Amino acid sequence: MWRNDTTLGYVYRRMSAAESEMPLRQDLTASVVVFLVALPLCLGIALASGAPLIAGLVAGVVGGAVVALVSDSEVSVSGPAAGLTVIVASAITTLGSYEAFLAAVVIAGVVQLVFGALRLGVFGDYVPSSVIKGLLAAIGIVIVLKQIPHALGRDFDFEGEMAFLEPDGKENTLSAIVKAVLSFRGAAVLVTAAALGVLLTWDQVTKRFPRLKVLPAALVAVLAGTALNELFALLWPGFALEASAGHLVSLPVPESLQAVWDGLRAPDWGALKTQQVYVTGITLAVVASVESLLSLEASEKLDPYRRYASPHRELFAQGLGNIASGLLGGLPVTSVVVRTSANVQAGGRTRRSALAHAALLALAAVLLPRILNHVPLSALAAVLIVVGVKLAPVKLFKEMWAEGPITFAPFIATVVAIVFTDLLKGVMIGLAFGVLVVLRANRHAAMTLVSQDRYHLLRFNKDLTFLNKAELKAKLDTIPEGATLIVDGTRALTLDRDIFDVLADFEATAAFRNITVEEKNLRGKRPAR
Repeated sequence: MWRNDTTLGYVYRRMSAAESEMPLRQDLTASVVVFLVALPLCLGIALASGAPLIAGLVAGVVGGAVVALVSDSEVSVSGPAAGLTVIVASAITTLGSYEAFLAAVVIAGVVQLVFGALRLGVFGDYVPSSVIKGLLAAIGIVIVLKQIPHALGRDFDFEGEMAFLEPDGKENTLSAIVKAVLSFRGAAVLVTAAALGVLLTWDQVTKRFPRLKVLPAALVAVLAGTALNELFALLWPGFALEASAGHLVSLPVPESLQAVWDGLRAPDWGALKTQQVYVTGITLAVVASVESLLSLEASEKLDPYRRYASPHRELFAQGLGNIASGLLGGLPVTSVVVRTSANVQAGGRTRRSALAHAALLALAAVLLPRILNHVPLSALAAVLIVVGVKLAPVKLFKEMWAEGPITFAPFIATVVAIVFTDLLKGVMIGLAFGVLVVLRANRHAAMTLVSQDRYHLLRFNKDLTFLNKAELKAKLDTIPEGATLIVDGTRALTLDRDIFDVLADFEATAAFRNITVEEKNLRGKRPAR
């Protein structure tokens, strides 16, 4: 059904009753895929941030449970974000301890609650759809580029890093791919090929054997890759991918439930006496909120039912998530495009998939580490490569090109900027590019100049500001000597003071050139002083 919301000013789609009664199996199978994608991301981001590995899992569980329960979004999945790693690593060093940093995470959550109460979620409404589509396409390209080294067996970088420059500062995305090609591992290539083979043919297999539809393609692909590597280890030990070289998932193995609980950290409330902890908290809140709002916009584009989710409520949900994560010793959380896209591509349609993935992460931390530590990163890379390709299909680029330069320019600028910088910088560059394109297009449509014999009509088609000064001067410079110029402001409601200044300067010199200037409907449109 469609719901009209006059207070929000637009129409959005809610799930029909039939859609809301989707089988639980569809969400559960999607949750397994999201879990497999999120697991190495949580561990890798914790490692890159200089935080305990368990902190990444805590953030993944909180993001999948607390945020999913409170947020309006049915498909968005939250957790630790790669985009915050630099801020987190720097903050831990500056504040002197991880426990002091946890106090800053709690502060960030409180600030986000304030953001939600002040209804600051409207920021997302000012991001053009071309930039959001560029964001999704860029994320897809970055996922593919970042996973190619893992697919080839070069696992020096952690999973989830989205910036073009690698963490060591000596490599970038492209140089890492080149080095991976030159030093590939045969076992990794075969594992990746096996997993990709399953992903690309599973639909045909399930058509022939319908009972197999209960198994998600990504899960079967990971199992196939893992089984193949175990076979290598059995028959050809020197050829197999080994954990000691970092080619397998690496989960800490606790001795007991008590050991897991003892591994959690608590905030150092004494850090609240220092100013830096508040600066860190506010910084985290701002960056995490922007990333979450952008991800929320992207999730609405990915959702096949195009359901609307309140951005104000999303900020509130993220705030509660960060408070809970900080109290439990976890990293800050945001809504994450990679996990959200994996969720939708795997068939997730309600928040049950996010909740189930959180439960799987919690179980993995306690019961399954020994089993999961046999999964090759190259098998997970195959799953992510397919997700990335689906986010950035050639068809999308053709569609955006067909819509013209005003749409295509900010789209491609966002794609290129994100691929060669990082997510936040890329979106900001895309937004700036979009504003420039729109300003340029509007500038040419702001006024028209026509002539017949010695009569010239300059018509203002809409309100003019200082941005239109250059075009106005250019058009006035074309008026020849002895002409009569009629300036018509009928279609404009207001005209910037700068526009009147340009007209006044022109009239002052027009007398020397024998030009007659007549004004029509300009009075009363000058802004009040």
